[in-house]
Amino acid sequence: MSRQAHRPASRDCPILGRLCAISVLPWQRVAAYLQLFGPLHLAILASILAAAIALSRWARSSSGAGRRIRLALGVFLLVNEAVWWIYHIRHEGFRFPGGLPLQLCDFALWLTILALLTLNRWAYEVAYYAGLAGAAMAVLTPDLWAPVYSYPSLYFFLEHGGAIAAVLTLTWGNLARPQPGSVWRALLILNAYAAAVGGFNALFGANYMYLCRKPASASLLDYLGPWPVYLLAAEALGIALFWLLWLPFRNGRGRGEPKSSVTKDRNPDLPCTE
Repeated sequence: MSRQAHRPASRDCPILGRLCAISVLPWQRVAAYLQLFGPLHLAILASILAAAIALSRWARSSSGAGRRIRLALGVFLLVNEAVWWIYHIRHEGFRFPGGLPLQLCDFALWLTILALLTLNRWAYEVAYYAGLAGAAMAVLTPDLWAPVYSYPSLYFFLEHGGAIAAVLTLTWGNLARPQPGSVWRALLILNAYAAAVGGFNALFGANYMYLCRKPASASLLDYLGPWPVYLLAAEALGIALFWLLWLPFRNGRGRGEPKSSVTKDRNPDLPCTE
């Protein structure tokens, strides 16, 4: 099922590229809903960054503050997703096989929620790489299929912006950080997920993650060659993006050691599971 009528199309994401497939719309069409990099768009981007900075500073103030913030963020994203699905089903109903939350952004969002609630290492690392790479591109080039002052558009920015702020809060707040080998662990998990979703596509004739064909509208995938070449090109692009996200933490650099890390750690009161 197409969720474009009530749901932003950029929620429908390819897997192997490690990033949301953001439709590249003509400037006039984007401007009809949200002026790309206009005052409102820039204010939204600035608010996401400001929220991440403020929450990170608060989280670093004490281990108790960090725990409260990450749990509150996890509950917020969970409730936001539940409200969206109630709205979505009431307006469009439930359709199979196309109406399932199997896109990359869905997967990254749920792993972000899991990382916030449990500090699970693997969930955090996949959320860090896939979530930041995909959600950042989504908010930078939003493909809104509803007026900007509508609930679907509000949900779009709460979902993607909230995921970005949450992952950055975990990282900058010294609650978690990518560990050596995390790029390859994240790639392994995402490729395994891609294989599972590809099997579902083949069995039910779906096209989750655009693994079987490109989206009908213009997208970044149009620049990566025909099927299946664009899948391999997107994979290579994803690896490059992941390594860029890893660079700040090479050789122990970054914002210091996490206080309650995904590395099994110093504060036994904070859950951390492998």
